Amino acid sequence: MVVLIVRLIFMFVGGIGGYELGDLMRHSYLQNLDPTYSIIGFIVSFIVCVGLGFVIGGAAGRYTAKLLNRFEVAIQDIPGTDLLMGTLGIIAGFLIAFLPSMILFRSYPGWIFALILYAVCGVIGYIVAVQKKDDLLGFFRPSKVSLPRETKERPGQVRILDTSVIVDGRIADICLTGFLEGELVVPRFVLRELQAIADSDDPLKRNRGRRGLEILNALQRQERVEVRIEEQDFPELAGVDSKLVALAKAQNAAVLTTDFNLNKIAELQGVRVLNVNELANSLKPVVLPGESLTVALIREGKEPGQGVGYLDDGTMVVVEGGKKFIGKEVHTTVTSTLQTPAGRMIFATVREGRS
Repeated sequence: MVVLIVRLIFMFVGGIGGYELGDLMRHSYLQNLDPTYSIIGFIVSFIVCVGLGFVIGGAAGRYTAKLLNRFEVAIQDIPGTDLLMGTLGIIAGFLIAFLPSMILFRSYPGWIFALILYAVCGVIGYIVAVQKKDDLLGFFRPSKVSLPRETKERPGQVRILDTSVIVDGRIADICLTGFLEGELVVPRFVLRELQAIADSDDPLKRNRGRRGLEILNALQRQERVEVRIEEQDFPELAGVDSKLVALAKAQNAAVLTTDFNLNKIAELQGVRVLNVNELANSLKPVVLPGESLTVALIREGKEPGQGVGYLDDGTMVVVEGGKKFIGKEVHTTVTSTLQTPAGRMIFATVREGRS
């Protein structure tokens, strides 16, 4: 479509040029000849110029189509905020250059200097608007209660989200309850990974990726937290986990995750980690030895004679001698508890005389 439009434009321009050339030849060079030759010369010049427009326009159209494709690919990686602020910056630069350019236009060669002035002011306006976009946008955002300086500078007030905690989804509920407030940072490389998961051929991965994008939209609509897209990248680092740790160290921020491996890697490098799984485990009710539990056994345990069931919050209960009660609900007595990285396990025995 682009090639056709450009070709038609060149043919139209060529037709105008052919008409002017034929008219010039008829009045200047062929006026003393037979009128038939004048008409033939006019028609030939018109056809030749239109043909040149057809050929040159095709080449120019293909080149224009390539440029538009490259521009479309390049603009996908540019945040919409940068485009908006850059455009406003260019307009502001042009307005600043308007008055001096009116003075320069009074002299004949002044238009050259005026164009240079417009170009320089436009570029400066774009750079300033993009680099200072956060400060400029801050003027249009609702004012928030300012915190004491020592509170603002305290490490860990900024939390960086990784892909696993976004896909997990519980972070939205935590923020909604008010237990987590402030600024949540989503790096651009995490967004790219999330988009790749959402575009996966695997239906399970695709659904998880789309759920992650929905969670981000839900977080942006909440008033208790502010979601910021971070453009800083670390191209020298290959893995997303390595980039997350480097970004957290650079910004003195904490990492929000559900990834056990990332948790350990970050802690080894002195980065504060907030693990949602650890938070969920800490919120489970504490069960003490000797207390009674009623649990439905659903499968065998690893050891002979054991039965395994689960509480409503997902806590695993291993019942000694419970194998024969699988498929039934039994009354048990807690003997001990064990805290593991995967969660809390409860060991119990079947209460005598009850099943």
